[in-house]
Amino acid sequence: MSAPSSTTTGITAPQSDIDLFSDEVLSVNDDAVFAQLRELGPVVYLPANDAYAITHYGEVRAALSDPVTFSSKAVAFNPQMNEILSGTSLAADPPEHGKLRAILTDNLSPRAMRGMKDDINASARQLVSELIQQDSFDGMADMAVAFPVSVVLDLIGVQGDLRERILPWGEAAFNLLGPLNERAQASFPVAGELFKWTHEEMQGADLAEGSIGRAIFEASERGDISPESFGYIVHQILAAGMDTTITTIGNALVLLGQHPEQFQKLREDVSLVPSALAEVLRLRTPAPVFGRRATTDVVVGGTLIPAGSQVAMCYGAANMDPQKFENPDVFDITRNAVDHIGFGYGIHSCAGQGLAKLEINGLLTAWAQQVEDYRIGAVVPRLNNFTRPYESIEITDIRRA
Repeated sequence: MSAPSSTTTGITAPQSDIDLFSDEVLSVNDDAVFAQLRELGPVVYLPANDAYAITHYGEVRAALSDPVTFSSKAVAFNPQMNEILSGTSLAADPPEHGKLRAILTDNLSPRAMRGMKDDINASARQLVSELIQQDSFDGMADMAVAFPVSVVLDLIGVQGDLRERILPWGEAAFNLLGPLNERAQASFPVAGELFKWTHEEMQGADLAEGSIGRAIFEASERGDISPESFGYIVHQILAAGMDTTITTIGNALVLLGQHPEQFQKLREDVSLVPSALAEVLRLRTPAPVFGRRATTDVVVGGTLIPAGSQVAMCYGAANMDPQKFENPDVFDITRNAVDHIGFGYGIHSCAGQGLAKLEINGLLTAWAQQVEDYRIGAVVPRLNNFTRPYESIEITDIRRA
């Protein structure tokens, strides 16, 4: 880490002994951890992670708007994963980022997604109709996992036995975006299977005709992107297109079940579904910390971040910043927090958010229309270095509308 330049001024960051990726932190509500960091200042140095955490909404959003100063070549919190991600839009800076991103956005644009809306909504209605015939079900396995996995694998064109292997592959890949702790080390062999398939074994013929995966393969054959980028991009869609969506569906079920008055508002007016989703993403950001690298000495909120430093963009802290959101701890589906950064911000905002919104809006609409009331039973968390999923969510006492 370089010393501050003589032309850069700013106070030294306060420090905290919090480890953002420890079992202790991941197993508790992030709100308390992020609140503690926000109170220390807009920038806090974390020796346990050797990273500068940016915690306030305004500062996080401004940093995300400046990819020159805050490089995505350190999106992960370990050098091995950053090297593996080299060549993906997730870990690329301008100008390389633009071409890689275009391949994703062309296939995941609102226009491209529009044709899928009716099928996704019909599938959501069918799934909810089947689930509510039961006395209880697991909101994670039976809904939050089952629905997006089916949609995304069809979208990519994944066929056969591989469909059963994709979800654990994706979860392992997310674990590797944190530091190389025990959780990440255990994930390397599993994630390695995903990397081997997407980068060495996968062929265009493996993916269904008319799928996005097949279209990306054909783009590589035409020379629009490099052959290496084909595997990277499919890998990104598979990993990011499911895990954060799965987490958000689980969060929506839990929050609406824990706040029945909000669920009743949704039932009475399903046009509130997009606003409800925004509030879920704000209150329970599915991937609350992303990495960056400071390319130069930079002052953020009056605090100096030295050149070369690992930076932790705390989306989860920013989304709960009382300077931005009034009564941020309150779950209010009428808040319409459209300026949350649950999907990130700037050139690296989630490329798959259009698909995620279609999936989640379809499920929440079907759930509100077909269910009068329900209860949340046992909720079991699942520790992951990057996302905040549940292992299981017991849905009970379902009253059909």
